[in-house]
Order: sequence, then structure tokens, then C-alpha cells
Amino acid sequence: MNTTTVSSGSSLRARVARLVDDPRFGNAIIALIVLNAITLGMQTSESMVARWGEILHAIDRFALIVFVIELVLRFYAHRLAVLKDPWGAFDVIIIGIALMPASGPFSVLRALRVLRALRLVALVPSMRRVVGALLSALPGMGSIVMLLVLVMYVAAVMATKLFGAIAPELFGDLGKSLFTLFQVMTVEGWPDIARSIMATQPYAWVFFVIYLLVCTFCVLNLFIAVIVNAMQSQFADEVKEGEAAQTDVLLSELRALRAEVAAMRAERA
Repeated sequence: MNTTTVSSGSSLRARVARLVDDPRFGNAIIALIVLNAITLGMQTSESMVARWGEILHAIDRFALIVFVIELVLRFYAHRLAVLKDPWGAFDVIIIGIALMPASGPFSVLRALRVLRALRLVALVPSMRRVVGALLSALPGMGSIVMLLVLVMYVAAVMATKLFGAIAPELFGDLGKSLFTLFQVMTVEGWPDIARSIMATQPYAWVFFVIYLLVCTFCVLNLFIAVIVNAMQSQFADEVKEGEAAQTDVLLSELRALRAEVAAMRAERA
């Protein structure tokens, strides 16, 4: 009796595992995530809520129920192996946030429901590869960040000394200078900042041009170079793994053919 019960439980778990691992099941969940993300965006419109509010909330509740059922099925099929996978743990956190009450002191969590759309990253392989490449680039970006911070600090100290008396609202102290130079680094409105200083110090453009060349055109491009290199390395590794897998398949087929030929020769002998 116990053996029969264990066998039926294992068979049911195997069927559930085939269901949750089926690409069609994954595509259905992806479609529901996209639909849920659209409805959450529509709920930000007062006119949409006034006209379709009940339907939008019903879709939202239905999507959450389906996501919870999907998560329960995955835990039943794969048990704690779901948490060992970083993307599986990410799904659990997102669904856990969605299940928290969104009223009273937790009303801010209502805005976090849109995080369910981030589950696309965990379910779409191409997105996972891109995110994995970005994460692998983080160690290399640390040195670039330190270099950028050092350049900004040196430039902020210089700007405070040079332009603090001319434009105290922009360069009055180190904090204001850092914020202003960060704005200049983004190339947002920097000509207006430079011209306001150049009205008193005509050669101030030299400082701003050199700062832009160093920060925007040199240091920031290093970020792009590190990310591109990380993506190329990851995709190259995937290509090598695919080629290795194909080679293993071909070798196994060759071994099988050799075994068949040897068996035929043995029969003839």
C-alpha cells in the first residue's frame, strides 16, 4: 500500500514537472504577465479606472491567483530546487511582494505590483542572458566607478575654488559642485551653466570642455566597453557549449554506428 502511494505520488509529481517545464505553459504565463502589466498601466489612468475599473481589478486578481498556483506547482514538482535557482528565488520574492497587503501602512506596496512584469526577465532566456552578462560586467565596472568618482571629486574641489564666488548657487560648496558637475556630465543644460560662469571668467570654458572630454567621452565609454566585452564573452561561451554538445551527440552516434558495425561483423564471422 505504501509502495503504491509513493509510486502514484512520484508519477503525479513527474506529470506536474512536465507541465511546468512545457514551453507552452511558459508561453501562457509570459502572455499573462504582459496582459497584467498592461492592465496595471491602465489603472494609472483615472478615466480608464472609471470606465473599466472592475474589469481591470478582476484581471489583476486573476493573474495573481494564476501566478500563485504556478509557483505552488513548481514547488510541488521541483521542491526546494526552485530556491536554488536565482531566477526561481527572484520569482518567489516578486510573488511574495504581490501577496502582501496593500492597505494601511502597506499601501505603498500597491505600486510594487508592477514588479510582476520583471518576471519576464526570469522566463525569457534571451533576457536572462543579457542580465547575466550585465551582472558579470559589474566587477570590471567597479574600477571605472572609482575612477569616475575620483575625477568628479577633483573637479568639484577645483570648481568650488574657481567658481564658488561667481555662482554660489551652483558651486558654493563641495556638495553643490558635485551635483552641478554630475548634471554637466549628463550633458543636460551644461552650455547654460558654462555661459553663466563665462560671463565673469571668459576662459572658464576650458575647464568645462576638459571635464566633459574626460568624464563623458572617456570614462563613460569605458562602461560601454566593459559591458560589450562581457556580453561577447558570455555569448561566446554559450556558442562553445552548444558546439561541445553537438560534438558529444555526433561522437555518441559514431560510437553507436561502430558498435553496430562490429556486431554485424561478429555475426558474419
